[in-house]
Amino acid sequence: MRNNTENSDRLPTIRLGWQETLSILIPYLREKLWEQIKSVWFIIAYLFFFQVVILQLPIIYAAMIGTGILIVAIGLMFFMEGLRLGLMPLGESIGVILPHRAKLPLILLFAFLLGMGATYAEPAIAVLKAAGANLQPEQAPLLYSLLNDFSSQLVVSVGIGVGIAVALGVLRFFYNWSLKLLILPLVITLVALTLWARSNPVLNPIVALAWDSGAVTTGPVTVPLILALGIGVCRIVGDGDSANAGFGIVTLASLFPIIAVLLLGFAHFFAQDYYGADNYQATAPGPTSQILSKSSEHRPSRLNQGFSQAQYEHYLATGELPKGYEVQFSGGTTSLEQGRIVHREAQIALVKKEDTIKPLNDARWNPQMQVADELIKALWSAIQAILPLCLFLFITLRWLLRERLEDAQLVSIGIGFAILGMMLFGLGITLGLLPLGGQLGANIPAAFATITPWGMEGHQGPLFGEGLGGKAVAILFGFFLGYGATLAEPALNALGETVEKITVGAFRKSLLMQSVALGVALGISAGVLKIAFNLPLVYLLLPPYILLLILTWISSEEFVNFGWDSAGVTTGPITVPLVLSMGLGIGANVPGVKDGFGILALASVGPIITVLTVGLLVARIQAKNGALDNEA
Repeated sequence: MRNNTENSDRLPTIRLGWQETLSILIPYLREKLWEQIKSVWFIIAYLFFFQVVILQLPIIYAAMIGTGILIVAIGLMFFMEGLRLGLMPLGESIGVILPHRAKLPLILLFAFLLGMGATYAEPAIAVLKAAGANLQPEQAPLLYSLLNDFSSQLVVSVGIGVGIAVALGVLRFFYNWSLKLLILPLVITLVALTLWARSNPVLNPIVALAWDSGAVTTGPVTVPLILALGIGVCRIVGDGDSANAGFGIVTLASLFPIIAVLLLGFAHFFAQDYYGADNYQATAPGPTSQILSKSSEHRPSRLNQGFSQAQYEHYLATGELPKGYEVQFSGGTTSLEQGRIVHREAQIALVKKEDTIKPLNDARWNPQMQVADELIKALWSAIQAILPLCLFLFITLRWLLRERLEDAQLVSIGIGFAILGMMLFGLGITLGLLPLGGQLGANIPAAFATITPWGMEGHQGPLFGEGLGGKAVAILFGFFLGYGATLAEPALNALGETVEKITVGAFRKSLLMQSVALGVALGISAGVLKIAFNLPLVYLLLPPYILLLILTWISSEEFVNFGWDSAGVTTGPITVPLVLSMGLGIGANVPGVKDGFGILALASVGPIITVLTVGLLVARIQAKNGALDNEA
């Protein structure tokens, strides 16, 4: 009788054919793809517009870059769905159960390992590892070794920094520590380490890399997982209000990697095992070190206007006229004699002809880009990044917490989606984002200097003069790039909704989004200014952080929490590779600049300042309105 009742209550099985299945999936996938396209279209269109219209240069390998950008959007679609279906359910289940079942030391160990594993799975980490492919080792030997000889150690140190940050963030929830009391000594420590490194010519170049590393870590993998853990812990040890859960962990996860990278640099400096030092032993570069070099095979250079000293000495020794010249006469007399034009007592000059701008290769696709090989590398990188993290989460849930995984089939599909998405994303970065960012970055100095454009012969510029006017154009480019790219970040929209809920509408979503976008815009424009004028990063970075110490001290705990975390939403999977490659491209074309790091660091500090400043104004208005209500 029971079996009959169970059978009668069981829902009928519906079998769908291929056409019915596709009719359901295609609209769903179209909607998800459109979400990703909406998040990248502005920044891509803006970059195309600036190069073609403002700099008056064509996009080299435009078909390859366009295909790569489309692959990036498709990859992000699968990757984000994979996170939602696969990794997030695992993380949320553990975040809810772990505080019930385990003691504090085990929870902290799990938080540390989770932070490390999530760092390895971040898409931007591969870009960071590849960023040193075109560095000149003689100019910055320790920086070169960190990005080439010790690139694996660099990633491990960043992971350790994130792991410590997540563990400390969880400990903060248990003991209800103020975020202020953690941020203030951390920033003071960072300032001290940065000033120490700044005082040494070998250590100085790693400062910008260290500060940029903090911006790379808070991406689409790390943030959701550590927030899930934070929410779970707060439900157990907090007051039941999860609205503030997770705030502060993202901040710590962006500060500790800076310390970790600086300490790694100090260790190799004292060990004297970096490039050119006494104990240096060269190591073969890894496969990811070729990503940026393949995207910049036609590395641009500043034009030596006129003939060089070597060409002049060759002319004196051999009498051979250099190629590409014209003869100019000035002074003297000219006459027509027997069909010849004769100059007497004239000054004769051999002048180099003006070059014409044309591509070195008219192909729409880079013939040296082996797509199949890059696809295999991207697949292997995705497997290495995603599977260990998923296995760690599954083993923790199944064997440590002894809980079964609900919807195991759906989670498996999600993990498959995440691997597929990360593979496509990596391939799209190689084909599209890095060539576009590197190409545009290399061409931006044409606004204020004479350069050989990326992948072209001939020279271009200065389009707007060599002085402040031309550099101002480049700085304005950085401002509008940062502003538009930030507003397109989906994570900023979610943060705005959370902050509006926490502040009961006092800090509106639109106000927060505009504040963050303005801060990022100011940060990126300051980064371009730093490279254009070849300014030390310390001069632009330390004053804002000293100001932040003051703003943090006088701000309420509530505003400090989401104000500092606002920097984490600005470094999305699109922004990081583009800004990194663009900065390196600009740095390669400006005389005296060793590298293009530092833009991400400045883009991270800007929004914290603007949000805390606006937060103080909002709090003042609230207090004023409250006083008026009391008087009434």
